[in-house]
Amino acid sequence: MTEIHREKVIEVHHWSDTLFSIKTTRNRSLRFRNGEFAMIGIELDGKPLMRAYSMASSTYEDHLEFYSIKVQEGALTSRLQHIKEGDYLLVSKKPTGTLLWDRLKPGKRLYLLSTGTGLAPFLSIIKDPEIYDNFEKVILVHGCRYINELTYQNLITHELKHNEYFGESVKEKLIYYPAVTREPYRNYGRITSLLESGKLMEDVGMPTLNVLDDRFMLCGSPGMLKKLTKILNDLGFTETRRSDIGEYVIERAFVEK
Repeated sequence: MTEIHREKVIEVHHWSDTLFSIKTTRNRSLRFRNGEFAMIGIELDGKPLMRAYSMASSTYEDHLEFYSIKVQEGALTSRLQHIKEGDYLLVSKKPTGTLLWDRLKPGKRLYLLSTGTGLAPFLSIIKDPEIYDNFEKVILVHGCRYINELTYQNLITHELKHNEYFGESVKEKLIYYPAVTREPYRNYGRITSLLESGKLMEDVGMPTLNVLDDRFMLCGSPGMLKKLTKILNDLGFTETRRSDIGEYVIERAFVEK
């Protein structure tokens, strides 16, 4: 396991009976960019059991943070949900990923579209001062089934606004739009429907989507990604593919259930 760091768990937070987050120490040699993911896991029968998880922590923080669902029959998550402070987590030494702001054509507005734990990489991105330097508005959209799954709200709506280095930029540029699909809520409906109908843009005070000004990052379930890419493609947006820079990027790696 020469390509893996052993990091000590310093905090575990159970948001609900289905969601939890883990904070660990961070090896000083680990380098990553906001929006990237690493392979993380545990040792089982002398072998590493690893899955892809986005970093919810930012590049400048001295700890690592990961956000996960609890799947009782999941090979990793069925065990990971019982991890405790003082235990050890395996973290790969070479993070990677495609949710990088400079892999998009220049634009005015950046939409971060997520469902469930797909929020994780965007937690890293909205802590990045470069995002606010390069976009006039950053719209974080988080779709969930139930209200209690809308996690990290205090960080998004309060803590970041009081950051001593870029809090003023957050106040001016970050817009948070939580949405729920299975119980009454002020923003009710799937992200796909809210985008197609134009309600999302109307609610956040943004103009109709256009290819010149709007950029997107997508992270969520395969079904969500498929539907959103079709919507964006039909509107004339193109996905960044290797050297062909487009108007949206997707994270196709996700935690296996």
